[in-house]
Amino acid sequence: MKKKWKDCFPCRGKYVKIFRIMKLCTCLLFCSMMTLSAGVRGQHIKMSLDMKGVTLEEVIWTLEKKSDITFFYNVSDVSKVTNVSAVFKDASLEAILDMLLKGTNLYYEIQNRVVVIKSGQPMSVQDSLKGVTVKGVVKDSRGGMLPGVTVVLKGTTTGVATGISGDFVITIPKRDSVTLLFSFVGMKTKEVKWRGQTELTVVLEEDMNEMEEVVITGYQVIDRRKSTSAVSSVKMEDIMIPGVSTLDKMLEGQIPDLMVMTNSGESGVAPKIRIRGTSTLIGNREPLWVIDGVIVQDPVQISPDELNDPDYINVIGNAIAGINPQDIERIDVLKDASATAIYGTQAANGVIVVTTKRGQIGKMRISYNHSSQFTRRPRYTDRNIRVMNSQERVQFSRDLINLHYKFPNNMEMVGYEGAWYDWQNGLIDYDEFMKQVRRFETVNTDWFKLLTHDAYSHKHTLSVSGGSEQLRYYASLGYNKDDGVSNSSYVDRYTMMMKVDANITKKFRVNLNVNGNIQKKNHVPSEISAINYAYNTTRALPAYDEDGSYYYHLTQDAYAVGTSNKFRYNILNEIENSSNTYDGNTLMTTMVLRYDLKPRWNIQVTGSYSRSTTEQNTWWGEKTNYVARLKNGEYEDEPIENDENCVLPYGGILKTTNSTSESATLRFQNNFSAYVDANQYHLISSAFGYEINTAKNTSSSIERRGFLKDRGLQFIGLGDELEKYPGYQKWLAEGYEKLTNGLTNKISGYLTLSYSYKELFTLNVNGRFDASNKFGSRSNERLLPIWSVSGMANLKNILGKNAKWLTEARLRLSYGHQGNMVDGQTPNLLIRQGTMQPIYDGENISTVANLPNPNLKWEQTAQTNIGWDLGFFDGRLNIGGDFYYKKTTDLFTNVDVSPINGITSYIMNNGDMLNKGFSISLNGYPVKTKNFRWYMSTYYSVNLNKVQTDDARNYNLNDYLNGTAVVSGQPISTFYSYKFLGLNPQNGAPMFDDWEDRWHLLQGKTLDEVVPMILVNSGTRDPKFSGDLNNTFTYKNWSLSLNFSYSLGSKVRLFEMYGPIINGISAAANVREEFLDRWQVPGDEKYTVYPLIISPSSPDYEHYRLHYSAPQRAVGPNSGVPAFANNVWQMYDDSDLRVVSGNYLKLQSLSFSYRLNDRLLRKTPFTQLSISFNTHNCFTISAKELRGQDPSQAGFADAGLSIRPSYTIGLNVSF
Repeated sequence: MKKKWKDCFPCRGKYVKIFRIMKLCTCLLFCSMMTLSAGVRGQHIKMSLDMKGVTLEEVIWTLEKKSDITFFYNVSDVSKVTNVSAVFKDASLEAILDMLLKGTNLYYEIQNRVVVIKSGQPMSVQDSLKGVTVKGVVKDSRGGMLPGVTVVLKGTTTGVATGISGDFVITIPKRDSVTLLFSFVGMKTKEVKWRGQTELTVVLEEDMNEMEEVVITGYQVIDRRKSTSAVSSVKMEDIMIPGVSTLDKMLEGQIPDLMVMTNSGESGVAPKIRIRGTSTLIGNREPLWVIDGVIVQDPVQISPDELNDPDYINVIGNAIAGINPQDIERIDVLKDASATAIYGTQAANGVIVVTTKRGQIGKMRISYNHSSQFTRRPRYTDRNIRVMNSQERVQFSRDLINLHYKFPNNMEMVGYEGAWYDWQNGLIDYDEFMKQVRRFETVNTDWFKLLTHDAYSHKHTLSVSGGSEQLRYYASLGYNKDDGVSNSSYVDRYTMMMKVDANITKKFRVNLNVNGNIQKKNHVPSEISAINYAYNTTRALPAYDEDGSYYYHLTQDAYAVGTSNKFRYNILNEIENSSNTYDGNTLMTTMVLRYDLKPRWNIQVTGSYSRSTTEQNTWWGEKTNYVARLKNGEYEDEPIENDENCVLPYGGILKTTNSTSESATLRFQNNFSAYVDANQYHLISSAFGYEINTAKNTSSSIERRGFLKDRGLQFIGLGDELEKYPGYQKWLAEGYEKLTNGLTNKISGYLTLSYSYKELFTLNVNGRFDASNKFGSRSNERLLPIWSVSGMANLKNILGKNAKWLTEARLRLSYGHQGNMVDGQTPNLLIRQGTMQPIYDGENISTVANLPNPNLKWEQTAQTNIGWDLGFFDGRLNIGGDFYYKKTTDLFTNVDVSPINGITSYIMNNGDMLNKGFSISLNGYPVKTKNFRWYMSTYYSVNLNKVQTDDARNYNLNDYLNGTAVVSGQPISTFYSYKFLGLNPQNGAPMFDDWEDRWHLLQGKTLDEVVPMILVNSGTRDPKFSGDLNNTFTYKNWSLSLNFSYSLGSKVRLFEMYGPIINGISAAANVREEFLDRWQVPGDEKYTVYPLIISPSSPDYEHYRLHYSAPQRAVGPNSGVPAFANNVWQMYDDSDLRVVSGNYLKLQSLSFSYRLNDRLLRKTPFTQLSISFNTHNCFTISAKELRGQDPSQAGFADAGLSIRPSYTIGLNVSF
């Protein structure tokens, strides 16, 4: 610590050690409230010492421990006095100091309980204090009063500390002008010239360099200048986006090597996060979340298969969904093995450490933060939505009928087709026909307006903070109302946090943190897919009858449940009579006890307990088409007796899932740091401990039928009538309730050891072992320690001491091993016990859960990291970078096995995965004057991924087309497409090189062999390059910030065009505008790439409807060829023509803020007030072919809600 301070402040006379300044400030604060007699008593404390051959500073430390006296001195003066003998018995402080300083050219002054040791000859303190009395107040940049600020007359030791209200009184010599120095931990030291004013107002600014001097890993707080790891740290206030509710979304574009991917713009949807790519195939790929040193789990256990699915939309939320960003102080992202090894087997995907706010010393400060957000719904007028309006759609239908197009069987008879059918069958006359046609042409139903709305959301946080050096506190209450763009979609969140830090004695301190939240959500059931409906439903279909009631049409295609008969359907009625709710609450409490054995040696005990309970309800009312399909009848119809297709005679459906998650952690940790030599060149630091963790998860899910929501939330009991409905009776017998329980116990040991030499270099070793019941007995026998070694060289001190322009130059190197084991794999056969089954005469049944897997090994990840940190011109320009090489061996893969074994897949170690990449970051102040500052930061990250595996899993065709198949030698999320050759000039059909003329070469091959031969590699759905550019301009109290993010290297498949019409064009389906430019006559192939629409009545229809490799045609001479295509229309939608670049540049946020100046604040009851205006997702520049698709969203299975533009007004006040 001493050397570090001297390097930063080389001038003599500057007092060192941050913690000594803090102690001085506290003591001076107390001195201002104490009487003179108390100070006299402190000076005459009797003490005994028996120390020989020690340094003067060691004697001073001992005197501080034996009393409540604080010493203030220059290390360079005191460190010269060595080989001191201090043997005293019941001696006064003055007597001890007189003897110690005799002949050293040092003298001391005692001011109350503060001892100042100075060099030179003593002078009268009272004489130096004669002069003029100056009063003043010290504030921070937000207007808050700063207690404990040191105010010193420059060039002397004359000084005071500000009081509890930031006020100070100091006596200075009678001169025309003098300079006062104001210093405070975390603030920039400021010089203020006094020219006769009777009162001064001083504003201190935060010292960004000092605030960022540490790295928080969750287990340790490490001096950043001694850090050997790849860690990115950001302050929450720097990435705070008004209107955004969760931290994970705010991280987008803020951290190098961290990628945020969101599949939906709906409220409450958790994004996917990847740190340095993907390290596993079937395990969880999400990073580990840590809050105040404790690992937190997701409130609901979601399977890795779902989380890893690029099209999965997580509306439940992740581990930090309930945390209020206003309660967060900072975020540290741990990326390499050196940083994450201490977390063991669960940290191969990286660790995100969240540190919450703590109380600030001073009088109570009440703060209120509010934001109002307006989110814009999608509109048909948006340039990226190209579907036909009702007039175009009616004309399109008229053209099809004129071409004698054969429509699909059982098609919904709506729109022009429905009216034409009724006229042709004599159900209406011509005049009625034309009347209906005119209505359909002009109705132009705005499905987006009916199914979505411009949303208003608001957020509120009320917090209090304050305290003293002995006890500080922070508490907050928060409420967020996130109104979703989709109708009936919302998220309500209530948060509470309390944090208390108490110094019980000088050696013993207690930290208590309580964090709780309640979340209530509602979304449209996923089966309805309202946004997809708005994209793909004809606008010639009315939503309302002319009398204002719902307009229903008959359909059999709304849901894939129940019977295939047609029933009434109106999507507004479906939404009105259904819901998908989520109610959850989480309470987490953490207590940390710390006892200081010596100044650099302490023992820390951490205990944490958390509990989450959730209830998810999906309701389908009896008036929905969904229930009608299960009833095999409309709402008003009586159920048909003895109908096997009637599995729901009365009422609706209520699906309920209740889950409870509990976890407890107990950690014992020993922290030690000491210099091992008198010159304090060699510093050894270590932390080691044990950790015990238990986690329990229970859940129950039940589907109950016969639910009547509008009749007192009752269920219909059929009693003796049950036998009349055998379909329903059979469903009851199959079992409709499921209970699951999970218990994980784990014990871990860890060690971190570092050695530093003279601020020149640091070496570090980390190690950890984990033993858990989820690994199975054989895995525990094959214990895999997690470890890392790393180092840092301070090139500035080694090579560039004389380079004034070079602020810092550090080189980091690390290497480490991590491991992973999947759940439920043991060397023993696992049997799942079932219940009675009627098919087996009421006997209890059991099934195979998992086969024995004694040879399964750990999935191991080795990572190498090389990094550098450069600073120039006193921090005006900073450049950092990292290169990493991460290889995972013995990958877990699913191997398909015959169902005769009782299971269909088996987990084995098979293959390797490589991730390599680099990141470069740059930040600084291109312009920095008294009133104007321009701060710029940017980064650029690259991740290249490749898998090497002999995966024995039998993937299907869709797996290759959507990127979920694992292909050896290719990156994760690689997808394939058919090679489009153009349109047939004779009939306008799409042409592909599908080897139809040499199909015999494909006989006997498997699908995984055929796909690389015929299909082309279209690239990967995940970007390879990502980056961010942020600019902040500050002029006095005004601030303007622009944040751009960009992504390069991904590919996106356009939404399907022909999918909805493969089996014929339905009257209820909308058609994209591209069909207006379709091929119609020979020669059009020169100007268009959109194929002809072939009628099912055409002789060529069957030829194109079934591909030659399809199972229906792969018989006889074509047998033995795997089915690698269905039909030419599916091939067209999945062709390389429909693949476009996913590159984009997005103005992620634009913020404008103003903070009231001190002159105006004096006229208000506030100590700080600021207002802001923010726009989020302002615009995106991307490939023009992306019509209706957001390139920043990873999924492209169906049309979903894109990330919507939003506009936020914010208010922040403090009292």
